[in-house]
Amino acid sequence: MAGQLLNPNLLLAVPLAPLAGAAIAGLLGTQFLGNLVGRKTSHTATILGVLIAFILSVQTLLAVMDGATFNGTIYNWMTIGPLKMEVGFQIDSLSAMMMCVVTFVSLMVHIYTIGYMKDDEGYNRFFAYISLFTFSMLMLVMANNFLQLFFGWEAVGLVSYLLIGFWYQRPTAIVANMKAFLVNRVGDFGFILGIGLLLANAHTMNYQEVFAQKDALAQMTMLGSDWPLLTVACICLFIGAMGKSAQFPLHVWLPDSMEGPTPISALIHAATMVTAGIFMVSRMSPLFELSDTALSFILVIGSITALFMGFLGIIQNDIKRVVAYSTLSQLGYMTVALGSSAYSVAVFHLMTHAFFKALLFLGAGSVIIGMHHDQDIRNMGGLRKYMPITWITSLVGSLALIGTPLFSGFYSKDSIIEAVEATHIWGAGFAQFAVLAGVFVTAFYSFRMYFLVFHGKERFGQAHAHGHDDHHAPAAKHDSDAHDEEEEDDHGHHGLEPGQKPHESPFVVWFPLVMLAIPSLIIGYLTIGPMLHGDFFKGVIFVGENHPAMEELSHEFHGAMAMAIHGLSTAPFWLALSGVVAAYYCYMVNPRVPAWFFAKFHAIHTLLDNKYYMDKFNEVVFAGGARLLGNGLWNFGDKKLIDGFVVNGSAKVVAWLSSLSRVLQTGYIYHYAFVMILGVLGFLIYFLPFWPAK
Repeated sequence: MAGQLLNPNLLLAVPLAPLAGAAIAGLLGTQFLGNLVGRKTSHTATILGVLIAFILSVQTLLAVMDGATFNGTIYNWMTIGPLKMEVGFQIDSLSAMMMCVVTFVSLMVHIYTIGYMKDDEGYNRFFAYISLFTFSMLMLVMANNFLQLFFGWEAVGLVSYLLIGFWYQRPTAIVANMKAFLVNRVGDFGFILGIGLLLANAHTMNYQEVFAQKDALAQMTMLGSDWPLLTVACICLFIGAMGKSAQFPLHVWLPDSMEGPTPISALIHAATMVTAGIFMVSRMSPLFELSDTALSFILVIGSITALFMGFLGIIQNDIKRVVAYSTLSQLGYMTVALGSSAYSVAVFHLMTHAFFKALLFLGAGSVIIGMHHDQDIRNMGGLRKYMPITWITSLVGSLALIGTPLFSGFYSKDSIIEAVEATHIWGAGFAQFAVLAGVFVTAFYSFRMYFLVFHGKERFGQAHAHGHDDHHAPAAKHDSDAHDEEEEDDHGHHGLEPGQKPHESPFVVWFPLVMLAIPSLIIGYLTIGPMLHGDFFKGVIFVGENHPAMEELSHEFHGAMAMAIHGLSTAPFWLALSGVVAAYYCYMVNPRVPAWFFAKFHAIHTLLDNKYYMDKFNEVVFAGGARLLGNGLWNFGDKKLIDGFVVNGSAKVVAWLSSLSRVLQTGYIYHYAFVMILGVLGFLIYFLPFWPAK
């Protein structure tokens, strides 16, 4: 099949199938057109659409691995002079792999949603949203030009806004989705500036046509300065990735996005949307490779995110927020890999992370169902014997997350650490420390949550000494599905009643957990060879000769099993093991230790509890500055300049002129006749020089 072109009609069916399902559920299944179809039709149509997309994506990946490609225009939207605005697909190993990840995780989330949202009034609307999100993400990863990339970029942001605020009657959800929307607009402003710079100088939006001019672009500078054009453009593009992929300081929206139902946490905020920035930088590797300044910027931002967001996970008590901060930290690891020019390693970790993080989020949702919507891990304990499937799958996800040898996360995470060690650009020293320290931190907060939820004494079904989440009570209360909501409201109780016991979730909930646990366990072992050290990304991802990280990784790789065995003697493994042991001692053996740390280091705990005061800073500086600017513009610009000077001022001028002309309106005919005679006399005098001589 080498050199064969893929069928564009089948490729077009990949994003359109979920879009058709979204249309059926969103138009026919809601009040928009009068609830013409029921719940069963809505979830069947959307699941079928995503299933078709997944099957076609797998076929596409197999064909691409056999040598097939596609890079062409599907629809020519607009032509302005030499500029073509098109809908087109670029299908290669990178996009085909992303298509499979997006559609598989989305399919599992769709199935899971049947059980999780079964009693929610917005059931059909939710299925429409998640299917529409799948369409948007597929359009993003399949694009062959910046216009379509930007369309998919903004579309996933819009659907994320709708999903985070899905329960729109709740003030906390509205605040969270508005926060996500506004923070992403900051990143997207940089993103569109980067696209604009490339368009203005390359005069095209097509990826390959821009890449063909990369050497010429590297020689250009910004108008009126000596700043390299490509460096500025790449940093602007990465600012877009900072917003979408929640990098410091544009990370503040992601933890609050847990206000949405748990299925979208798995789909959007773990597996797909937040990795769009990682995918975009990897796709743009021919450009980023020409700017060490941009790579250093990426490396430092990723290092800060990987380490300092992990610290915040240690003190969280809401089960979903622990996983959310874990996502932030792992996105930082991916970004560090990008800054190290190990783009294939970043994408590899993107893939493995998608499976085990979706598994952890859906496992958290299963626990929430079993706990009757109580999300505080301090109110759990001993769930292992009541929820065995949720327990074992969550353990698999946790082991993959901390990088246990043979699990998928081990291969990608250790490859990132090795890539950073082989990097010599500015910021690499701090990055090495951050990714190594992050291993211990990740293991500690992951197994803190695991032990408190599944082991130890049972702390549910009793009068609790604390709320569901002392720090985020509104979020915790509303951050669950709508099962028996009326009963909760009537009794004022959130969680298990005294004497009640948790129970395993239904089949439609635990089946996706099992299906996600399988790749979380084996996908890294099976794919590390071809993806990192083979030809899987050949001709798709480019690494310059002056960036040796990937070359050194390949020299040291002697097979997946050998890497796992060697991993048992490396620092990351012992750091991870130390984190697990420390968590076990602190929360299972001697719970007085965390209390001692809290008392001894209360200032640090307060700093972490307030999330480094980033929200307060944004509220005072940016929101407060915007309010001051708005008040100034309103008081001076609107009230004084527009209303006072332009509107009222023009009225006063007209009134003054009217008062003058009113003096001439006497009502006497002889006055008017006199004015007419003066007018005629003036007319004659004015035109006298033009009269012909006799």
